[in-house]
Amino acid sequence: MKKLMYITIVALTIVACEQEPKDYVTFSGKITNQSSDSLVIGSNTERNFQKRITVAPDGTFSDTLKVVTGVFYVYDGTESTTLFLNNGQDVHLTLDTKQFDETIVYTGSGASANNYLAKKALKQEAIFADKSLFVTSKEDFAAKSETIESDFIKNLDGVSGLDTAFIESEKEKFVSYKEYLVTYQAEKFFLKTVLGKGKHSPKFMAYENNAGGKTSLDDFKGKYVYIDVWATWCGPCISEIPFLNKVEKAYQGKNIEFVSISIDDLNDYDIWKTMIKEKELSGVQLFADKSWDSEFVENYKISGIPRFILIESKGNIITSDAPSPSNNKLKELFSSLRI
Repeated sequence: MKKLMYITIVALTIVACEQEPKDYVTFSGKITNQSSDSLVIGSNTERNFQKRITVAPDGTFSDTLKVVTGVFYVYDGTESTTLFLNNGQDVHLTLDTKQFDETIVYTGSGASANNYLAKKALKQEAIFADKSLFVTSKEDFAAKSETIESDFIKNLDGVSGLDTAFIESEKEKFVSYKEYLVTYQAEKFFLKTVLGKGKHSPKFMAYENNAGGKTSLDDFKGKYVYIDVWATWCGPCISEIPFLNKVEKAYQGKNIEFVSISIDDLNDYDIWKTMIKEKELSGVQLFADKSWDSEFVENYKISGIPRFILIESKGNIITSDAPSPSNNKLKELFSSLRI
């Protein structure tokens, strides 16, 4: 009888353990053509949350994370994607870095929300890739944005298994997304018209030069000028530095000046000086007056950085939104100009 009671208690204990929900996420997967030996997962809302996960030589990885429910990013050293995590999930990811966004597939619990996010990212990428969309009139863009909203709602409603709170959160995000699209369209339309090719470039005057003295745009007359507007606190700006250094070396001695304009706050002036030294930044390094409130920044409608501008030898604009140093199209542009 005692033996029977013991077996019963053990059995009930096992059942209770099996039914108790996990207070962590199991995140695993396989990466084809991996870019590095690890992944970094960070939170879009919890700044202090970041974890590095080791990726084996065969591309497999597995780890556990205790999270606050929300949207996170996964960075493989080259590209990143977002995912929704909630404790108790068992999320499995596969992707091929040669077609990063296009090959993302999630399986396991939580797959519905994350596959939806992956497809949403592709659709948003396609929207921003449509250059003609953002140079239409305000009225035409408003009509097209209604179609974008309709497609978004249709895609969201077509996914089964989504949490109600997740759905409501996505709809709220789209309201902000639409507002951003309106701002972005106004900026691009302005760049295409007021700051279009052949227009005379706004100027900067007497910016502090790290090499000494003051420098103005007029000092570069007779040369092409490739301008990088950046800041020491800007992650994407920092990631472009190695590429910019390579481009500068490749065009050394050519009829072009590479000018980096920092829009850091005055409080970060010493950080700017230190970063120039530590990262061995080349080219012309300038510190803008008034940071974001600089007249040059305002005249070029710069709302996000890094931002790259190309000006020709007479001071006229070639493009007010030039390709970044990491984009092969930059060298194509230089070649077309016979720089």
